[in-house]
Amino acid sequence: MIAIAVVRAEMFYTPPAPLPPDAWALVAPAERVFRWAEHRQQRSLAQPDGYILGQQAYARINHNRWVADCPCGSAQVVTPTDPRMACTECGLGWTALVFPEDPAAAEASVADELPHERNWWNPDDPAWDRPADSSDPDLEGMAAEAAAGAGLVAAAAVRPSLAAKVQEAEAS
Repeated sequence: MIAIAVVRAEMFYTPPAPLPPDAWALVAPAERVFRWAEHRQQRSLAQPDGYILGQQAYARINHNRWVADCPCGSAQVVTPTDPRMACTECGLGWTALVFPEDPAAAEASVADELPHERNWWNPDDPAWDRPADSSDPDLEGMAAEAAAGAGLVAAAAVRPSLAAKVQEAEAS
């Protein structure tokens, strides 16, 4: 199997042709988004001068890219080698990014997935909409009742215990 690396900002924000691939080599990875957006949008963008104090964002792997979200709803490809971002959409200044202590370990944890299924969230990120704990029998029972009441059939491969309860509910 061919190893496909998780995409980081320095791999994503690259100079357009006819510029040489190393034309932005001296530009910090977090700042390359400004050059990339200027080229794509054909407009000049001013980089912010300083950090937004007290503001931070959590980086995550989303479909094989390290990304972080701006409060305005925009997102950027980011990198643990330059853990900051500034929004090219709303102009929010530099924001500190929270990466895991070992980004390579997070990347390795999703390496066996297909690239479009590679997703990793920081467990401390409050925006992560965690699924309910499936070890709680009351939650499984409620989910089975809801699925049976709606006429839904759960796939056995997803959660066999829930699928069995749905089948029992349908049989009765």
